[in-house]
Amino acid sequence: MEVILKEDVPKLGSRGDVVKVAEGYGRNFLLPQRLAIVANSANKAVVVQMKAASIRRSAKEKSSAEELAKQFEGVDITFQRKAGEHDQLFGSVTTGDIADALEKKGLTIDRRKIHIHEPIKTLGEFTIPVKLHRDVTAHLKVVIEKDATE
Repeated sequence: MEVILKEDVPKLGSRGDVVKVAEGYGRNFLLPQRLAIVANSANKAVVVQMKAASIRRSAKEKSSAEELAKQFEGVDITFQRKAGEHDQLFGSVTTGDIADALEKKGLTIDRRKIHIHEPIKTLGEFTIPVKLHRDVTAHLKVVIEKDATE
């Protein structure tokens, strides 16, 4: 089955691409989620317009992401957490915690754009990548210190 992607789909293609997928994947996932449309002759004519609009939209998104990345320069977040022996935290620092701390500093960002492989469970200083756009990644300095009340 051939479909035209309306949105970027990881490991499949980007907006406006004509891709060949399995019948079930297209019919049961891509079409109901409105991620794609069936690639017939009428829809293929629309692809050219979609690609032009996609390029304009992507350029606008990229420029706004670059402006946001400039705001991330010099921003560091400090967390005070209780820790046990060997600097292990009681609990962890997650992407949600980082997103909340950024929001308190006036930078609203979706937690899914913050990329850490697993929650941070030790004290120290970390550089966390924040993927703002497909081509724009900002780096954020996160410092986790031992709670002073211990």
